Amino acid sequence: MPAVIDEHPGRQESRAAALAARFVAIRRFSERLAAPLSPEDQTVQSMPDASPTKWHLAHTTWFFETFILARFDGDYQPFDPRYGYLFNSYYEAVGARHPRPQRGLLSRPGVDEILAYRRHVDRAMGELMARAEGKADAALCDLLELGLNHEQQHQELILMDIKHVLSVNPLRPAYQPARPRAETPIWPMRWLRHGGGLVEVGHAGHGFAFDNEGPRHRVWLEPFALATRLVTCAEFLQFIEDDGYRRPEFWLSEGWATINARGWTAPLYWEDVGGRWHVFTLSGQRPVAMDEPVCHVSFFEAAAYAKWAGKRLPTEAEWEQAAATLKLRGNLADTGVLHPMPAADRGGMQQMVGDAWEWTASPYVAYPRYREPEGAIGEYNGKFMANQMVLRGGAAVTPPGHLRITYRNFFPPDTRWMFSGIRLAEDW
Repeated sequence: MPAVIDEHPGRQESRAAALAARFVAIRRFSERLAAPLSPEDQTVQSMPDASPTKWHLAHTTWFFETFILARFDGDYQPFDPRYGYLFNSYYEAVGARHPRPQRGLLSRPGVDEILAYRRHVDRAMGELMARAEGKADAALCDLLELGLNHEQQHQELILMDIKHVLSVNPLRPAYQPARPRAETPIWPMRWLRHGGGLVEVGHAGHGFAFDNEGPRHRVWLEPFALATRLVTCAEFLQFIEDDGYRRPEFWLSEGWATINARGWTAPLYWEDVGGRWHVFTLSGQRPVAMDEPVCHVSFFEAAAYAKWAGKRLPTEAEWEQAAATLKLRGNLADTGVLHPMPAADRGGMQQMVGDAWEWTASPYVAYPRYREPEGAIGEYNGKFMANQMVLRGGAAVTPPGHLRITYRNFFPPDTRWMFSGIRLAEDW
């Protein structure tokens, strides 16, 4: 939830108008992401962690219906009361829900019905926000801002999940046409040193942030250095060719058990085709481009590579300190590439925003003095603070305008269908 509520009526009205415009733009962008897909594409669930595209479109709509319209619009009539069971994700306080691993069994409602559901809720939200502009309600604006950021998270999930769906199809269909590009020289790994000391991390309290990004607090850092770019496919291939996946000395115990149980020998979406590595992308399958950042690696693989390289992964406090003065620009979803791109050979930190989420060595736990928000919204982040690791920085499928330097993404250490990469750190 937003850390600061501005009680000045004029500013609240201006905020409500801006949020109403963002609502329209963000809702349209979700449907643009789904537009290249057939109804059949949008119904498939390729694994329990991935959800069908049409489910994402419906769930984000359910969020506005449940947490905003039901609370602030006394005249609102639900599109279909049964949808509350189908499209609740994990909010225990709201009620029972359809099992997550079985979302792909929901052949009905179809895509057209879900789009009609979206239009129904969008009309009601538009009318509500039009009334709010004359008498803005801070709580309404706060929930709307949370809902918009929630939908942007699901926009990224739409692309992550459909990539996995298309990858398991033997036809290797593409989500979008390939974009030609020339391979670039790989410039040497460089390092930027930081002196450490007592620093402040976490959201400073101005503008929107998820509750898990605060409170801002002090952390002691020893002197450290961060690589100025992400690890490339060429560098990770050296790890593979040095039998990195067969040498237990590089792996955490659980990681070693995981790669052996699942038969991992390379990043997700890599495939040996006639003695040459190929990778599946949202533009179809092609040879691995050695200058691109390696992507779709688990925390276990990232940690093993770092140990093999004689380095380590950064902590999230180190990452945030190194990124504190950077602008939120990079290879994000608005470029349309939807795949990590090579780093530019220039000074300073590169690829900190966009391209690939960067694994850190930090477990996903609460910051000091953290308190979950009250009610069902309190289930948004806090209850997942166990057995997960933090990633920072955003990816090529992250919507623009969604990130902050303090943004904390989190996944279990064995997951790799998200766009996850590696930045190395070392003690100084």
